[in-house]
Amino acid sequence: MLNNQTRHALAQLRMPGMSQAYEDQLNNTAFNDMGFEARFGLLVDAEIALRDNKRVARLLKAAKLKEPSATPEDIDFTASRGIDKTQVLDLLTCQWIQRGQHVVITGPTGTGKTWLGCALARQAIRKGIAVSYQRMPRLLEDMEIAHADGSMPALRSKLAKAPLLILDDWGVAPLNERGRQNLLELIDDRVPGGSVLVTSQLPVKTWHDYLGEPTVADAILDRILHNRHTIELRGESLRKRSVK
Repeated sequence: MLNNQTRHALAQLRMPGMSQAYEDQLNNTAFNDMGFEARFGLLVDAEIALRDNKRVARLLKAAKLKEPSATPEDIDFTASRGIDKTQVLDLLTCQWIQRGQHVVITGPTGTGKTWLGCALARQAIRKGIAVSYQRMPRLLEDMEIAHADGSMPALRSKLAKAPLLILDDWGVAPLNERGRQNLLELIDDRVPGGSVLVTSQLPVKTWHDYLGEPTVADAILDRILHNRHTIELRGESLRKRSVK
């Protein structure tokens, strides 16, 4: 009877991890030799682990990463790719996000810019940091639509909530006057405090020309580039390697 009361109480408290661990202990005599504190500690650990896993799953779903399977453990630190292991390990602490800094990843098509960005984002999610992945061509379209139907304030508010915003494929889509202004407002919403991770085929030195209008370009780049970590990927396309 006491066991049933405990099960019911754990269900009322919404502690499924602890409840399952409690069942496991009841059904396994190996736990009988353990002291109360050790067994109780295992119950607490099980609840924490389950909640952590659920939080990660929830944040990962909300982030909508293009490469959701990318993980820090699978990062290729081959020297020819241009990845500085020390730099990346430092980024994996996620202190750059806590400081409101930015990351810029550049390199030719297929060198793994998006994948690496998503791996860094995955680490942030593991630490409970919300991420929003946006591919620039689609984002520019969404902002145009939002202007037309009056939902732009809601879209900007939504994007500003995530501590880390990923802008993938920067420079792929052309910018018109409204697109530049929208991008400036989007970036400005994140200063100070919010971090941006940008991936681009374009070298940073060409970004000013890409943005076009000098005043707006200066404003956007000043907000991103003065407080950034840069990774310049090299080598042949990883997609070509996978075909060989």
